[in-house]
Amino acid sequence: MYDYDVLFIGSGHAAWHGALKLVKAGKKVGFVDGDLIGGTCTNYGCDAKILLDAPFVFVNGLKRYKGIGVNSTPEINWSELMNYKKQVIDPLPGALEQGIFGKAGMPVIHEMGKFVDAHTIQAGDQTVTAENIVICTGEHPVKRDIPGKEYIYDSREFLDLETFPKRIAFIGAGIIAMEFASMAIELGSEVTVIHRNDRALKMYPKDYVDIVVNKMRDEGVKFDFNESVKQIEKVNDAYLLTYESGKTITVDYVLEATGREPNVEGLDLDKAGVEYSRKGINVNEYLQTNVPNIYASGDVIDKKIPKLTPTASFESNYVADHILDNSTAPISYPVVPNLVFTLPRIAQVGVSVDAAKQDTEHYDVVSIPYGKTFLFQAKNEINADFTFVFDKEHNLVGAAFISDDAGMFVDIITLIINKKLTASELNQMIFAFPTESYGLLSMITGLLK
Repeated sequence: MYDYDVLFIGSGHAAWHGALKLVKAGKKVGFVDGDLIGGTCTNYGCDAKILLDAPFVFVNGLKRYKGIGVNSTPEINWSELMNYKKQVIDPLPGALEQGIFGKAGMPVIHEMGKFVDAHTIQAGDQTVTAENIVICTGEHPVKRDIPGKEYIYDSREFLDLETFPKRIAFIGAGIIAMEFASMAIELGSEVTVIHRNDRALKMYPKDYVDIVVNKMRDEGVKFDFNESVKQIEKVNDAYLLTYESGKTITVDYVLEATGREPNVEGLDLDKAGVEYSRKGINVNEYLQTNVPNIYASGDVIDKKIPKLTPTASFESNYVADHILDNSTAPISYPVVPNLVFTLPRIAQVGVSVDAAKQDTEHYDVVSIPYGKTFLFQAKNEINADFTFVFDKEHNLVGAAFISDDAGMFVDIITLIINKKLTASELNQMIFAFPTESYGLLSMITGLLK
């Protein structure tokens, strides 16, 4: 007799969505988590980021109306904003445990879990057993092994900054670095982005990335492309960064955002016989590890599908269905949209624009200057732009957007792609006008088969 039917190691989105489904089906479910309840996204990831980011979007939008109705824009007080963020975010772990978890009867053991065998977890002084175990431990930021690495901060620490630094260096030009740099320059800091090659945000369309980079440059961000940090030294209250090229800069804060690695160390996976690597845990098409009663969900999996919160939730629900025998089919992912919260945003879904442009035999690419065409709907965002990817049968298979509203646009297009909606089907619906989304729908209806 096991203590639990299903035990989750971790309590983030990769865990609790499926856990609720299991509880509703009558299963006894528990969690083991040595960190904050709710995981990265809830506590020091997406939720905290979007809360802090929101005022920057408003200020960025107001600037577009300077001289045509707006004569001044407000300043953002980071310390006040951070206090607000803590008021909203800090109570969430307790609210989750006492609310959703507590009401569902899902207890949490507040210790890091380690495998004893395929059905047994050691959590501090407690030993618990479960028929099925789901590993949902996520990832952690990578920190390069260089002299002075102890002076490097990560995204979790940045999202808790009490006072904003006057000079800040971002190592890397991926999603996290570019998002945070967009905020930092708005706060009046001297911002330097250091990247080992000449391409920021390499997973997004180059044309759109160039717009964002050039805008950030105009605002004062310094991009040191094709550079790599060799060492960091503390000089009084500042930090001296030396590049491999010999160049040096002095800053007050160094944040590295060069990638993340799965949290597989410290779980004693070998004791359960679970196969894994630095890329994550190996799973089959049913999200089972090589030990059938042990599953993995979320960012800890070694996978090519985007490691995003919605993907983790999707996987969590699939695992629950598989354990309940509701789904015997292999997991089948829909197209997954992704979005970078720069100013403006860049979003994409499905077949990428860059890939489609290189494969004209199979795809057609159509670009539309949304901001110039629908200026009254685009909030004077002249550079807002849409790009659509069609197959040769003229089915919509991909899209990319650059706009402050890119997240809303990509969600609509994701629905159209996943449901394979046609122009005639869209024409049977009536949408609110004049909205930003109406402009998008007007454009895409004329392009669909």
